[in-house]
Amino acid sequence: MAGFGHGTRRHPRSRGRTWSRTGPDRATLGIVGTVCAVAGFFVLGIILGPVAIACGWLAMGRSWTGARPVPALIAVVLGAIDTLLAIIWLAGAATPGNGMF
Repeated sequence: MAGFGHGTRRHPRSRGRTWSRTGPDRATLGIVGTVCAVAGFFVLGIILGPVAIACGWLAMGRSWTGARPVPALIAVVLGAIDTLLAIIWLAGAATPGNGMF
């Protein structure tokens, strides 16, 4: 019979669940960043590009040293290209005339 606070387990969490933490893990952030970067080429590149860069940077562990996961690196590179193209497109759309040039 279990009394108050004297259950069969000494610790409230089992040993297998101690690694879990709140928030997304690095692999998920890398994939989310890659999806945002690819989607940013088609819609809202000025918003999704920086989001992809931030997700990729967080997935890499906020540093350029060490082993980098491939989706995180792809997210940073494509997010930077996406942001640059969106800025060039917006600069071209702001000029008077028919197009960018």
